[in-house]
Amino acid sequence: QVQLVESVGGLVQAGGSLRLSCAASGRTFSSYAMGWFRQAPGKEREFVAVISWSGGNTYYADSVKARFTISRDNAKNTVYLQMNSLKPEDTAVYYCAGALTGIPGLVDEYDYWGQGTQVTVSS
Repeated sequence: QVQLVESVGGLVQAGGSLRLSCAASGRTFSSYAMGWFRQAPGKEREFVAVISWSGGNTYYADSVKARFTISRDNAKNTVYLQMNSLKPEDTAVYYCAGALTGIPGLVDEYDYWGQGTQVTVSS
């Protein structure tokens, strides 16, 4: 079993930055891809970014491309999401997730989930 724990999010003004982290315990962290998703009130959970087990491949949703950066430190069993130039529409609960196979972009393709952390961007 794998446990994923996100860092506390927060409230930030539009144009600001925030870095989320997600610490993993349990099964070997470096053996699976890690993703970030988000869910705004009244909306479905959506893909934000994913990074391969080695960190060599990353993919982003168009809405966050060039503003967000996903990275990982396998020695620390941690994945990060650096969020820059934040917009009010980035407000959501952010979730990290782990996938045992592939580098997926769909919710159903992930095997493990964190509890989520709130990010609020004020205008």
